[in-house]
Amino acid sequence: MTETKQHGSIQEPTQKPNHKLIIFSAPSGSGKTTVVRHLLNAVPDLEFSISATTRPMRAGEKEGHDYYFYSKEEFQAAIENNAFIEHEEVYEGVYYGTLKAEVQRLWDAGKTVIFDLDVEGGLTIKKHYGDQALALFLRPPSVDILVERLRSRNTETEEQLAVRIAKVHSELKFEQLFDKVIVNDVLSDTFVNAESIVASFLKS
Repeated sequence: MTETKQHGSIQEPTQKPNHKLIIFSAPSGSGKTTVVRHLLNAVPDLEFSISATTRPMRAGEKEGHDYYFYSKEEFQAAIENNAFIEHEEVYEGVYYGTLKAEVQRLWDAGKTVIFDLDVEGGLTIKKHYGDQALALFLRPPSVDILVERLRSRNTETEEQLAVRIAKVHSELKFEQLFDKVIVNDVLSDTFVNAESIVASFLKS
């Protein structure tokens, strides 16, 4: 692993009552990254939890800013070192994970941690932290609109896209397990709704 990457730790992040986490989960293409970026600018002391992944870096992405980019061998070594709070093989050969050291880094800086995760990862974090975490599910206005968004990105083969679409139908079944569901139809309304829900949670 290169020096720019977090090696992780076998230690659980040190929890205190004022340590809070906000989880945004949704099927791929639902717009959760856009909403998270808005909240990072709108809400004080929020900080993004950078995930580790084995997927290739896309144009415009930076190591340690968008993701920690690992080889499969590096990711497996981190798993064996118990460095992750949660990790998942999202697609065949493509892994994502949340590093314990990343959460600890943000809490040490006095930040509220915000996550942009797939549905399974989001539920794992919620189960791990309970009431310290607010789990939000961002639902697209319709599956057809979501499929159109995924196709317009042109980042995947038809085979990969078919896998994503199948996963969408599966993930939508889990929305009732989240604390709140936000329908992302009109983006400006989604921003207002998300800000209100997050503000209420942080005051609680």
